[in-house]
Amino acid sequence: MTHRVTVKVAGLQPVQILAALAGIAFIVFGVVGFTRTGVGDWSTHSFVLGFSVNPFHNLVHVVVGVLGLLMALGSGTARLYGWLLFLGYGAIFVWGLMITGVLAQNPASQFGNPLALNTNDNWLHLGLAIFGLLLAVVPARRRLIEEEEEPVLPEQRSSEFRDAHEVRDEKLHDGQTREHRIEEMDPTVGHREPITNEQATVDPKTDRVSQDKIKH
Repeated sequence: MTHRVTVKVAGLQPVQILAALAGIAFIVFGVVGFTRTGVGDWSTHSFVLGFSVNPFHNLVHVVVGVLGLLMALGSGTARLYGWLLFLGYGAIFVWGLMITGVLAQNPASQFGNPLALNTNDNWLHLGLAIFGLLLAVVPARRRLIEEEEEPVLPEQRSSEFRDAHEVRDEKLHDGQTREHRIEEMDPTVGHREPITNEQATVDPKTDRVSQDKIKH
């Protein structure tokens, strides 16, 4: 008896749990931000734990949170969510450095500061980008599954051998039966009387006479 060992992903993955927790945290932070800024005036900004927010910033947090909960349903999508956090908040971090004057040039200055970013937001977004990267590369939890394979018994092999011979015999029998039926329908096909030398004619194309048809 042989054993086959396979490696499979074991149930709920840590990356799914982390993605779900991150989604809940984003939603909570966005809802708390709405309680400070309201939803009527989108130009209003306030502070939550020292981080500057406005209604648009709060909406982004809620959308990112809902996306995290949905993508946490699968291990592959949860890792993709981590890559999205890394790329998205990494870009916002660089943009925030430009807005707050840490970087001299700001190619997106015409857009102003729609998220009401400040220095504290920049460091928060850097931390979120790093968290997204860790989320994307966290190892999966796997387990080894050992499966037993039953050997083929000699009786089974002999039966398979007999079945193959029976199929071949049936094919031969069917072929002979078809030939017999053709001979019954047209007797000249299966049996032809030999001819004498006087009856033999020469083939004008080959100038030969079929020797096996001449009766000696």
